[in-house]
Amino acid sequence: MTDSDIQWFVMRDLTHYHSKSPAYKMLDGLKIENFTPKVQKLVVRGGKRERIEVPFIHDLLFVHDSRLTLDPIVEKVPTFQYRFLKGRIPMIVRDKEIEQFKKAVESSESPQFYRPQEITPDMRKRKIRIIGGALDGYEGTLVTMRGSKVKRLMVELPTLLAAAIEVEPEYIEIL
Repeated sequence: MTDSDIQWFVMRDLTHYHSKSPAYKMLDGLKIENFTPKVQKLVVRGGKRERIEVPFIHDLLFVHDSRLTLDPIVEKVPTFQYRFLKGRIPMIVRDKEIEQFKKAVESSESPQFYRPQEITPDMRKRKIRIIGGALDGYEGTLVTMRGSKVKRLMVELPTLLAAAIEVEPEYIEIL
């Protein structure tokens, strides 16, 4: 890999969670492709309740560009950093993995996100494949919540994040 290769880098945003200019907005302004898993949150502004989208994990974002483009931004903006593996190697996610994760999350109106430590062995018991529909060919585990009739497919970015996406029962094939 060279510094000019375009990859999905795992980045950190060290701004406060209520910051008016988080890293994903800065990157949008610079026309740099990025992805931040977001959830709906209810806030009160001026006495009125509003639904807003906020990042699920504030300091986690994925940026699709080269080191040549990102290094000067990281040097200039102290709250924007690479996440590193041991040995100071920037973390990257393979294109196929992040594209599948993005597609799955964007196909659902209400994805449920999980941090790696929140995933229990019970959540990984039943392997499934989706046959047909928007997520045709996806494989993962079936997540069922007690008392819920909704079936969910768990899609993961290992060691970073997982999302449970609602799927129609007729598309599910147990492996």
